[in-house]
Parts: sequence; structure tokens; C-alpha cells
Amino acid sequence: MERQRDGVGSAVASKVWVEQTQEFSMFRTLVIPLLAVAGTIFAVVTVVKGSLPPNATAPVIEPARPPYASFVAGAGLIEASSENVAIGAPVGALVTKMHVKVGDVVAAGAPLFELDARELRADLGVREAQLGVAQDQLAKLRAGTRSELLPPARARVSEANSAIDAAQALLEDAQSQLERGNQLQEAQALSKEEIVRRRFAVQQALARVEQARANQAEAQANLALLEAGTWDVDIRVAESQVRQAQASVEAVRIELDRRVVRAPIGGMVLQRNIREGEFASAGALSTPLLLLGDVTTLHVRVDVDESEAWRVERGAKATAFARGNKDISAPLSFVRFEPFVIPKRNLTGSSTERVDTRVLQVVFSFAPKDLPVFVGQQMDVYIESASSGSSPGSGSGAVSAATK
Repeated sequence: MERQRDGVGSAVASKVWVEQTQEFSMFRTLVIPLLAVAGTIFAVVTVVKGSLPPNATAPVIEPARPPYASFVAGAGLIEASSENVAIGAPVGALVTKMHVKVGDVVAAGAPLFELDARELRADLGVREAQLGVAQDQLAKLRAGTRSELLPPARARVSEANSAIDAAQALLEDAQSQLERGNQLQEAQALSKEEIVRRRFAVQQALARVEQARANQAEAQANLALLEAGTWDVDIRVAESQVRQAQASVEAVRIELDRRVVRAPIGGMVLQRNIREGEFASAGALSTPLLLLGDVTTLHVRVDVDESEAWRVERGAKATAFARGNKDISAPLSFVRFEPFVIPKRNLTGSSTERVDTRVLQVVFSFAPKDLPVFVGQQMDVYIESASSGSSPGSGSGAVSAATK
């Protein structure tokens, strides 16, 4: 029985193996070739589709159409007619007061902002006090001698004269006493000590006379000085001191005025990058404290590639279009060439744009009411020009025209 069961199991296993072998053989002979054919067809279809040109897509915004048959196109940047004036600070200090905000129209010389000047105001008070002292001293010298000082001076001279007379009288008395003493000494009626005392008395009287004469000379000199009045040299020295004090005061006032930053031109405040309480750095800054410009008339600075600069003539007609709306345009008036050709910095973002080139800048003007645009905005500009097939001698080149 067991042997029969083992034989049946082996027969069944052999049958299953045979069936699996037949199925795998069928898969290998039918399915794999079909997959290869399908892959080949897919590759052919993909290559064919990739070789077809892409369908042109309509632009999101229709670009402006050139208004001239022959033209030179360039990217323009709007700026104030005065050019954009960057306002800085003469010294580094805190901003204590702002007088303007963005959009304000100011006149030339109008205050824009003020810097901290407390130490200068304190110094000005000291200098003005010194000036007052110098002026009072000069006025005193110019007024001369006070009349009430003369009588006391004359009285001192009279007193000195009287002192000389008194000292002279004492001297004569002492000399007389010495002479009588000498006579008595010969008669041995006076001691030697008395004679010595009288000689000392004469010497003291002489000293008094000399002192009285010195006092008299001093009193007479003082009186003469008062009667002569102020010396001219003293007045000139005092005048120089007054001028020096005035110059010192004026120097501080000038520094105070420098702490009030004023508008160099009349125009509109285009940008403000400083506020009260902030520190304003001195010197040229990458971001100006204030940006000011005259916007009564706007300018458009157009970059023209150097390869086409010869085609632009002085006084050429031009038309500007606002980017994003071809229906907003305005005619431009030629202003000037910037005769120095510079590297290109104003990029349009086009994929075909050359950046390794230099450009000639041409400046045009237009009235702001003609276009709803702002300073700093880019515009598409078309300039009427000579045909690209014309020779350079048929027109006036841009650079040469700029130097005429």
C-alpha cells in the first residue's frame, strides 16, 4: 500500500513540472517578443514627437510694436530731470527732527532733517560770552579816561610836592643840627655819640627826600597817562581780540547750520531711508538717507548697444512704452548724449540679451502727465534711426554728435 502511494505522488509531481515547463516556454516564445515590439513602437513614437517643432504659445502680454520703419530699441530708466540727488549728512550724528516725508515737494534751501547739535549750542554760549567781554574791553578803551579820575590824580601830585617840601625841611634841620654838633664837639661840649646820631638823622632825611621825589615822579606820570587818554596800540589790540572772538562765534554758527541738512535743489522727496532717533552716517552711502529730484519734467535714460550707437542721431525722434501695457506710450524729446560709453548695467531679462557689451546712454524727456509712470521704472524705448544698411557717414554718429 505504501509503495502504491509513493508511486502516485511521483506521477503527480512529474505532471505538474511538465505543465510549468510548458507555460514558461509559451511565455518566452510569445510574451517577450510582444514586449520588445511594443517598446520599439514606443521609442519610435517618442522620437517622432520630439522632432516636431513646439507649438508657439501666445505671450501673456502683447509687446509694443515699433512705431518706426527703421529703429533702435533700448531699455530706458526713468529719472528726475535734475537727476536723482542722493542727500547725505556732513557729519555723523543722531537725527533729532525730520522735516519732510516721501512725496513732499520742497524748495531749494528748505530744511530736510536736523542732526544733534547740543554740544555746539553750549559752545556757542561760551564763545558769545567771550565776544561780549572783548567788546566791552574795546568800548572801555575807546571811551578814554574817566573825567572823575583826574582830580584824585592831581591831588596825588600836589601831595607828592608837599611831601618833598616837608622832607627837604627835615633834611635842612638835620644838617643844621649836625653843623652845630660839630662846633660843640670842637669845644668838647658834645659827646661823640650825639654827633653820630645827628649824622644818621641827616642820612635819613636825605632818604626821605629821595623817596618823596620818586613818589612825585610816579604821581606826575600817572596824571600824564590819564590826561593823554587811551594808547592807539591798545585800541588796535582790543579790536583784534574782538575780531577773533567774532570769528570764533561765526565758526560755531556755521557748524550749527551744517547740522540742518537742506535741499540743494527744488524738487520732490522720492525716497526716505532715515527716521528720527536713528544715526546718520557721514559720507557717500550705498543707500542714500534721502533721494530728491525735480519731477516737473522726467527724463528717460536709454541704453543703446555700442554696435548700434552709430545709428542714433542727435535730435532723433523716440517713443517710450510702459512695460506691461503697449497702449500707454508717449513721444520723447531728445535732451543729450552721455558721451562716455559704459558697461551695460540695466538688464531687461531677455534670454537673447547680451551682457558682455557696452552701451551709449541717450537721455530723452517727457511730461509726467503723458504717462502714469514713476521715477526708477523701466520703459521700452524705440528710437527712429538710419537704416542698418546705411553707411556710418550718412548720419551723425552718437559719440561724435555728443561732442559737437
